[in-house]
Amino acid sequence: MVLAQAAFELKMVLRNGEQLLLTLVIPALLLVVGATVDVVDVDAGTRRIDAVTPGVLALAVMSIAFTGQAIATGFERRYAVLKRLGSTPLPRWGLLAAKALAVLAVEAIQVALLGGTALLLGWHPHGSPLAVVALLAAASAAFTALALLMAGTLRAEATLAGANLVWVLLLLSGGVVVPLSDYPAGAARVFELLPLAALSEGLRAVLEHGAALPAKDLLVLLAWAAGAGALAARFFRWE
Repeated sequence: MVLAQAAFELKMVLRNGEQLLLTLVIPALLLVVGATVDVVDVDAGTRRIDAVTPGVLALAVMSIAFTGQAIATGFERRYAVLKRLGSTPLPRWGLLAAKALAVLAVEAIQVALLGGTALLLGWHPHGSPLAVVALLAAASAAFTALALLMAGTLRAEATLAGANLVWVLLLLSGGVVVPLSDYPAGAARVFELLPLAALSEGLRAVLEHGAALPAKDLLVLLAWAAGAGALAARFFRWE
């Protein structure tokens, strides 16, 4: 039942033009523009595509795991879809597991397409794939928990506005295109505690500099996952 629901959730995402625009098209455009146009400064000796790709991958993951899930779940709750699914043999934990599996499937597509595009543009990734997987898994848990917290407590219209606003704010402060080192020191210390900044900086450390698993960034993501998950479990309303 969980796999069948996950397949359905995945089909719904892939059939939604707005979701595809947010999760694939916009990140791809940012990748191409950031890698080919001199819009931001990069450190001397650093190739532009190597600096931009980790941040764009992080943005793509947030787009599906947080923004897409928050909006979709919010309107499912408004139209009583969640209530009806809750009355089926599929348990509620099974529905949440199916949504998580669908998110992971979309993320695999994102990494394949964006990573392939970056390779065509001359990207040379470094570091351990296991470290990348660990960061992506922790980030997926954090963003999905935040999405469920927002969608389960706010009205659908408020969720739509709030999710898009958070997307824009984190795009500007999450180290996606501009590394946190380019911000003032005080602002950087605050931004590095945000989940998108932790993911983008962690991926940049591994993929650009070949570092081991960044413990600090991983702990930030796990803290967001635990905190938002606990709040979502406490306050999420199914109808």
